[in-house]
Amino acid sequence: MKRQNLRTAALILCIFSYLLVGAAVFDALESEAESGRKRLLEQKRGELRRKYRFSADDYRELERLVLQAEPHRAGRQWKFAGSFYFAITVITTIGYGHAAPGTDAGKVFCMFYAILGIPLTLVMFQSLGERMNTVVRLLLKKIKKCLGMRTTNVSMENMVLVGFLSCMGTLCIGAAAFSYFEGWTFFHAYYYCFITLTTIGFGDFVALQKNEALQKKPPYVAFSFMYILVGLTVIGAFLNLVVLRFLTMNSEDERRDAEERASLRRARNNIHLKPKADSRSSNAIFLPVEDRTSQVNLIPLMQEDAGRQRRQLANSAAAVPSFCTCLCYRPQLCGSPVPSHPETLSCHTNPVYYNSISYKIDEVSLSTRGQTGSSPGSTLSSNSARCRQHPRLRRKSI
Repeated sequence: MKRQNLRTAALILCIFSYLLVGAAVFDALESEAESGRKRLLEQKRGELRRKYRFSADDYRELERLVLQAEPHRAGRQWKFAGSFYFAITVITTIGYGHAAPGTDAGKVFCMFYAILGIPLTLVMFQSLGERMNTVVRLLLKKIKKCLGMRTTNVSMENMVLVGFLSCMGTLCIGAAAFSYFEGWTFFHAYYYCFITLTTIGFGDFVALQKNEALQKKPPYVAFSFMYILVGLTVIGAFLNLVVLRFLTMNSEDERRDAEERASLRRARNNIHLKPKADSRSSNAIFLPVEDRTSQVNLIPLMQEDAGRQRRQLANSAAAVPSFCTCLCYRPQLCGSPVPSHPETLSCHTNPVYYNSISYKIDEVSLSTRGQTGSSPGSTLSSNSARCRQHPRLRRKSI
């Protein structure tokens, strides 16, 4: 099983375990309190029905009216300020639920608006988070230089610490502001900021919903909008540091596996092509390196060039001695007279040394049609009598 499959299975198991733990904890914390609130609500309902002599249907109608009138306590929800607030909660996926489209046309537009707006918002916050992390890294490096520290490199631990402190500071600033404007306790305001900036958006605490604040308090409205956008950017920068690395691990493993498979395919192709590459032609000179496996073809004579080689052979008789000079310093000492006509030339030599690497000329065959015999003087060998008389004239290294 692949590594990414194991990681995915482990993540699924961890999520289900986390859900079970969360369900057990919330059950223990909230179940009894819910039962107590329900008993108190039933008691209040009975008192109101006895006091005002409401029937069951009248009481349900009164409840429905109260619920529908609750959003209007903040003023007109669908004027420009309220609509802008709702648009923010849509594209940021906060979704307080304090307001919802009432017409079918509004619901249809909301769906299409969210389909395009949510991806754009996620990309924007991720990009802003990356830019913010870059700026913070540069600032930390300058601070380290000013403090005279030996190492000015900013580690991942430094960035995570700065990101965590930035998130805590953003939440505390928002809690102080909303507790002042909304009349909440600091804890409830902090809870509202956390639920908002993590885009959970329960809707149990919603700002700008008292005393027609959307129309009567423009500075507070502007602060609320900017706080949501800036706070989401800070949270996005922190999550970009902590979470994005884990989100890209599967894609990195898949890319690595693809590269390994491509390497294996290339290796198999090289193995299949190696016998063809090793096949030697009689029209080529191969110089194999003795301590390596590679070979060098010095004179590749292709089949399509054979005709051209034959035509040029008549005019290349004078070039044969020059080729033989690669074996001896003085070709005239090797018993190699210059042939007067095209003929078959065959050379067999001992290893010739170039730069202390041993090479050996296997075969040289140059032939033309119309020549049925070979000249005795055209056969060159390093073991000839003339060459043995001058052993120091043989090239040993260059």
